[in-house]
Amino acid sequence: MKIVILERNSVGLDIDVERLGEFGELEIYANTVTPEEVAERVKDADIVVANKAPMREESLKEAKNVRLICEFATGYDNIDVEYCKHRNILVCNVRNYSTAMVAQHSIAMALFLIEKLHYYDEYVKSGAYAAQSRFSHFDESFWELAGKTWGIVGMGNIGRSVAGIAESFGCKVIFYSASGNSTCTDYERVDLDTLLERSDVLSLHCPLSDRTRNLIDLAAMKKMKKSAVLINVARGPVVNSADLYTALTEGEIAAAGLDVLEKEPITDENPLSRFTDSNRLIITPHMAWASLEARERCVDGVYQNIKNFLAGTPGNIVNG
Repeated sequence: MKIVILERNSVGLDIDVERLGEFGELEIYANTVTPEEVAERVKDADIVVANKAPMREESLKEAKNVRLICEFATGYDNIDVEYCKHRNILVCNVRNYSTAMVAQHSIAMALFLIEKLHYYDEYVKSGAYAAQSRFSHFDESFWELAGKTWGIVGMGNIGRSVAGIAESFGCKVIFYSASGNSTCTDYERVDLDTLLERSDVLSLHCPLSDRTRNLIDLAAMKKMKKSAVLINVARGPVVNSADLYTALTEGEIAAAGLDVLEKEPITDENPLSRFTDSNRLIITPHMAWASLEARERCVDGVYQNIKNFLAGTPGNIVNG
């Protein structure tokens, strides 16, 4: 049994992956990017562990022994699941390992922007606060979450977690189901236009699909309140970066917090790389999911997926 980990660094060097060697010979690569690299490294593998590496016919056709692909993730858009099904290769992901952390990061970015924390921190550190005579300074207006409307796209586990936290702040929660298949009845379900028009904070927690790609474009942002804050911790292409740049520069929305981008890492071609006002835009490097605890749970999940597969009781199958 040969197990190949293609993207060991994707879970962090502070997390042990050697435990997967309990199941057979373990071959580890720090990172794997191209189909050619994948093809060379998995050609004699029985089990492959990946994250973003392209797992499609061009990279798997010569890998005759592969029976299982495990994701170091929940998302599996890097894998051609239909091709794998045709080849009788099971694909398993890890679910809900990062729910708490992504929800926490969503709230943290919203509060950072709503309370103008960058401005106030810089005001103190610049010496301006020490130089003033009055005890307080609040010249940049900020507002409370209590009584506001928090809109959500994607009421899955993360969306529900964010909704619960937002409610605890006193928010009215509404949501839009991009798939149309949501069974959630705990919160008011609305159409997209209503969501855009009513939300004071709009957070995105939906998968990337044909329905959600460029869901939040300039036309959508023009329907939002000019005081609204947009949070994207879903997938980068759900928000059109060029349109967001226009919306921010023209004052169509107040601020945005992003943990995901259309292309990662960010490139010079992305106009948001030139938007340097941290009071109105905060971008984090796709780390909302990556608490120490979440990354440990992720590896534990892959360990359990392999164990269950070898025991003949596979779970978390996405192409079964």
